[in-house]
Amino acid sequence: MAMTNVQEMSMNGEQPPAEYIVKESRFGSIDSSPPLADEIPIIDISLFSPSSPQYSEQAENHELQKLRSALSSAGCFQATGHGISDSLLDQVREAAKQFFALPVEEKEKYSRTIDGGFEGYGNDVIVSDKQVLDWSYRLILRVFPQDQRKLHLWPQIPNDFGEMLHEYATKIKLMMGLVFKAMAKSLNLEEKSFATQLLGDQSLMQARFNFYPPCSRSDLVLGVKPHTDRSGVTCLLQDKDVEGLQVLIDGKWVRVPIVPHAIVLNLGDQMQIMSNGIYKSPMHRVVTNGESMRLSVALFNEPDPETEIGPVEDLIDETRPRLYKNVKNYGRINYECYQRGEIALETVKI
Repeated sequence: MAMTNVQEMSMNGEQPPAEYIVKESRFGSIDSSPPLADEIPIIDISLFSPSSPQYSEQAENHELQKLRSALSSAGCFQATGHGISDSLLDQVREAAKQFFALPVEEKEKYSRTIDGGFEGYGNDVIVSDKQVLDWSYRLILRVFPQDQRKLHLWPQIPNDFGEMLHEYATKIKLMMGLVFKAMAKSLNLEEKSFATQLLGDQSLMQARFNFYPPCSRSDLVLGVKPHTDRSGVTCLLQDKDVEGLQVLIDGKWVRVPIVPHAIVLNLGDQMQIMSNGIYKSPMHRVVTNGESMRLSVALFNEPDPETEIGPVEDLIDETRPRLYKNVKNYGRINYECYQRGEIALETVKI
C-alpha cells in the first residue's frame, strides 16, 4: 500500500517513486524558496467587532479596505485578533502530531473506506493511472452538521481529540460569522449576504489534518498539487516552524510566511462565484521539505449541498454582468472536474 511506503521511504531517505514525481506543470516548476508574499496582509479581525476594546469606525474602515484589497488580488490573508487562545491552537497541532505519530496499524483503524467517501485516514484517492500523487497523508472528518459526524473515524488517541476538535471548529464558526459580515460590508452589501448561504444549520464544515513527511527530493515532489479549494472559505492553521504553503499571484508563486498564532484564510471557488468574480479563489500548493516533517490543519466551510448558490444580485449590473450560473452541490461538480482534469470554475461560467 502506497501509504506505508511513503513513510518508510521518507525515513530511509529513498528516492520517491515515479508516480510522485511532478513532470511538466502549466503552473511552473517546483521552487521551495520563491519570494515571501507581501500581498498577503495580516488583518486584525477583532476590529470588525464593535464590542472589541480596540474598535473604532476609523480602524474598522482601514481593516475593511485591507480585506477588500487582499481578497480581490491574492484571495487570502492572515487573521489575527480571532479570539482563539494560543493554548487551543497548540492543542490542535499537538493532537495532529500525536495522531500521525501512531503506529501505522493504529492509524489504519480510521482508514477511509471505499463507500465512506472522503472521510477517514489515507492519502490520494486514485482516480487515474496518469495521476501524480501527493507526498502527504491526511485525516478528513466532517464536523458540522453535528448529526453527520462519523465518530468511528474520529481518533481515540489523544483521548481528548473529539472535545478539542468540537471546541476549535465551534470557535472557527464564530470567527467566520464575523468575517462573512466584514466581507459583505467591504463590498457595500447587506451584512448577511454571504452568511445566509455559508453558515446555515445544514452548512458543512470539514476538518483536514495534513501530514507531510520529509522528502529526499523536494525539488521533484509536491506535498499537495496546485489546486483551488471547492469551499466558500478555508481556515488553515499552519505548522509553527516549517513553511510549505505557496500561492500563485499574478502568475508567480510566493511563499506564505508563518505568523505565530495567525490563521490563514483563503477563499474557495464558491466565494468567487458568490462575489461574482470580484473576490478570487487562489491557486495554491504545498512544497515538501528535505529535512523536516510538516503538519497543518484546515477547516473548510461550504454551503449545504442542497442550497443553490450564485452571484449576489447586488453585485450584478451593466458594468459587471453576471459571470456564473447558479449551482447546487458545487463540491460534486468540483470533484468530477478534478477527475477529468478540468477547472471546475470554468464549467459554471456563463
